[in-house]
Amino acid sequence: MTNPTQTAVSSSPFWQYWRGLSGWNFYFLAKFGLLWAGYLNFHAMQNLVFMAFLLLPIPNRKLHKIRHWIAIPIGFALFWHDTWLPGPESIISQGSEVAGFSMGYVIDLVTRFINWQMVGLFFVLLVAWMFLTQWLRITVFTVVIMVWLNLITVVGPNFSLFPGGQATGTVTTTGGTAAATVATADAKPVVGDIPAQTAPPTSANLNAWLSSFYAAEQKRQTTFPTSLPADAQPFELLVINICSLSWDDIEAAGLMQHPLWSHFDIVFKHFNSATSYSGPAAIRLLRASCGQPSHTNLYSPAGKQCYLFDNLAALGFKTQLMLGHNGVFGDFLKEMRNYGDIQAPLMDQKGLKQSLVAFDGSPVYDELDQLHRWNESELKEPGTRTATFYNILPLHDGNHFPGQSKTADYKVRAQTMFDELDTFFTELEKSGRKVMVVIVPEHGGALKGDKMQVSGLRDIPSPNITNVPTAVKFFGMKAPHEGAPIEIDQPSSLLAVSELVSRAVDGKMFTADSVNWEELTKGLPQTAPVSENSNAIVIQYQNKPYVKLNGGDWVPYPQ
Repeated sequence: MTNPTQTAVSSSPFWQYWRGLSGWNFYFLAKFGLLWAGYLNFHAMQNLVFMAFLLLPIPNRKLHKIRHWIAIPIGFALFWHDTWLPGPESIISQGSEVAGFSMGYVIDLVTRFINWQMVGLFFVLLVAWMFLTQWLRITVFTVVIMVWLNLITVVGPNFSLFPGGQATGTVTTTGGTAAATVATADAKPVVGDIPAQTAPPTSANLNAWLSSFYAAEQKRQTTFPTSLPADAQPFELLVINICSLSWDDIEAAGLMQHPLWSHFDIVFKHFNSATSYSGPAAIRLLRASCGQPSHTNLYSPAGKQCYLFDNLAALGFKTQLMLGHNGVFGDFLKEMRNYGDIQAPLMDQKGLKQSLVAFDGSPVYDELDQLHRWNESELKEPGTRTATFYNILPLHDGNHFPGQSKTADYKVRAQTMFDELDTFFTELEKSGRKVMVVIVPEHGGALKGDKMQVSGLRDIPSPNITNVPTAVKFFGMKAPHEGAPIEIDQPSSLLAVSELVSRAVDGKMFTADSVNWEELTKGLPQTAPVSENSNAIVIQYQNKPYVKLNGGDWVPYPQ
């Protein structure tokens, strides 16, 4: 007689091989913990599919073991995909530059990724998991959490266990029938040439808004005069492009009260550099006379009217180029010439004092020594209109003092640079020469880091990296500005710098009995905070930051 139990088992043998997630429970629990803390850009559906792959019963024990081996590289790739770490495209595109780093700097960068507090928490989680598995089927809890995360991603959470009220890293969507109400490319922008941000922040609406932003930017440019009047006053323009300096860095270094900042006439408090890498930053500054292009369009020809120094050359300014480094790393000098159209010969660097060794082992020249050399060259041709572009990188991550391998303290380097600029400003004031100095940092140094990137990593142009201290000072004026600097609080970017230069280009303000500073700074172009690298875009939408990586969906930038 046939045993009923045996018949039931033989009729559905597939389910008796349900083995659970075993050690993969810890993998998913660790992810849940990181997600709760805001350290993951969690992809709920992909993780659910991976979990289903691991749970699918396989009768053959050998095949079951093979599945676990196959799952290891898949799980690693999915974990990487769920983090904010640079993607394969970014790593490949910057591989040659990373190869140029000194070994000491590479080791320094690697150690920053080790969060010992997090390592300790993972150890506690591991012990807790091993302890609880003696009495509980952890797989049941893991599956329930995963299903819940997928449900709230689809329907939107009514409540959240996660900091900031964001259950996952996904932007809430409104369903297939919802129309994007954000301004289109043909719509009129609001005051300040910033497209309206009235639609809910869905991925579709954010994409549409970004398209409208770039469409509006294509129509904007600074209007320079075709010629200077007969009574125009010659003066010298010095644009100092500083690498790795943001308001966030200054605050972190405790240098907000440095005397340098009281020297300026105009200070921008919300100035967006639009990128977090040096090459694109320099190109953007050299193309400041037109609206902000996308990262891709930076490497396509622009109209002659877009190049700031070409506009000045057309008015009789002698253009000059200085670098506080050799310009080799990342083909920096080559990119400036090819895409920024600055063809002036590089000013002589022979005999300059070396203050630091760069992250790639090349020399970093002392700013004050180089500025003194610039002064000497200017004094040889008094009364000549000159426009000088000066790029420096003493604050770049990984720079160290000669004879040492450890990265030099940022605050020490910043203090020295500020002191030297302050000394230089004092010397200019005493000289009586007519000089307009514009400081425009390339980007910040990511001194503090955040949940997306460790300190020093700038693959994603976060607001803390791209909000840079841009400032203007006029020397040799008959009626100099008195009192505290004029602060520009509106969202601004490089077009505002070009506009200020165009308003002062005739030099008459240097000899005027009085200067209407309100008129000079009134109505400067506003620009929405949009920052972009090759694989990442960050925008401010409805006063909140959103990020898009590698062409994926928009997600809220973790705070």
